[in-house]
Amino acid sequence: MQCFILAGGFATRLWPLTERRAKPLLPVAGRPLLTHLVEKVPSHLPITVSTNAAFSKDMNEWAASLTRSVRIIVEDRGHEDVKLGALGALSAWMRTEDIHDDILLLTGDNYLGFSIDQFLSSFKGNPLLAAHDIKDLEQAKKFGVVLLEDGAVIAFEEKPLHPRSTLVSTGCSILPSDCRDSICDYARKHADNIGGMFEEFIRLKRNIDCFVFTEPWIDIGSFASYMDVHRLAVKGQLCMDGATVDRESIFEGSVALGEGTVIKKSTLIDCIVFGHTTIDDCVLRECIIDEGCTLRGVDLSGKMLRSNTLLQR
Repeated sequence: MQCFILAGGFATRLWPLTERRAKPLLPVAGRPLLTHLVEKVPSHLPITVSTNAAFSKDMNEWAASLTRSVRIIVEDRGHEDVKLGALGALSAWMRTEDIHDDILLLTGDNYLGFSIDQFLSSFKGNPLLAAHDIKDLEQAKKFGVVLLEDGAVIAFEEKPLHPRSTLVSTGCSILPSDCRDSICDYARKHADNIGGMFEEFIRLKRNIDCFVFTEPWIDIGSFASYMDVHRLAVKGQLCMDGATVDRESIFEGSVALGEGTVIKKSTLIDCIVFGHTTIDDCVLRECIIDEGCTLRGVDLSGKMLRSNTLLQR
């Protein structure tokens, strides 16, 4: 088995944080989200991460910082309009590298609370997907919706207008080696529909197994979901090396400070500060501050600030 992680999206809903940064490299508890994901993958599985040309430099630098070997492959695409597509990237890798192994397929922008070892132990040779009950039909419209009968998948609907279930696919699946040809065939016409392959398996009358978990799962696609992951991962305050806080400052909720950050006479409530930022005499509530910012005398709530922003009263 090999592990293939999709990390090629442009994440426009999280701009300005992702204008020049791959979403899977956003910091969570002081480390890239993708690092948390890779650490869950058993050490014996080779890992390949697929990204796009715009983020190749950052991705290669990230991979070089790890203690285990991760291979980066780059789609020859520079922006969303000509992006190869998630399923297209998987298919191209399998064809180019002549991959005939089972594939642990992960999406790099998901926070997974369950054990991947336990997920792998549930694999019995059929396609296997991990599903989570989000208990909200309106939210289910955003995902691939799963219908089960006796533990087996009997229907799969990608982003349905009228979901018949609140059980959704979570960007974690195992694709057996004997599905290779059908995946590549489907990808030729549906290159960006990764969930659609499960609809295709059902059309081909292929049995699909389901691993249902109750641990936390969050698809990071918005400011709110990124903050939700932050609150899960940071209980209280986290200060990276070189961050300094004076005695007059107050922290409440979940606060993460990147390296080199300086906080003076300020109150921070549920905030993420990426690093090398100065915050002086401010009140920040549920804010995400990119690197290299300077804030003086401001009161902000629910804001994302791009790198090198200067705000002062």
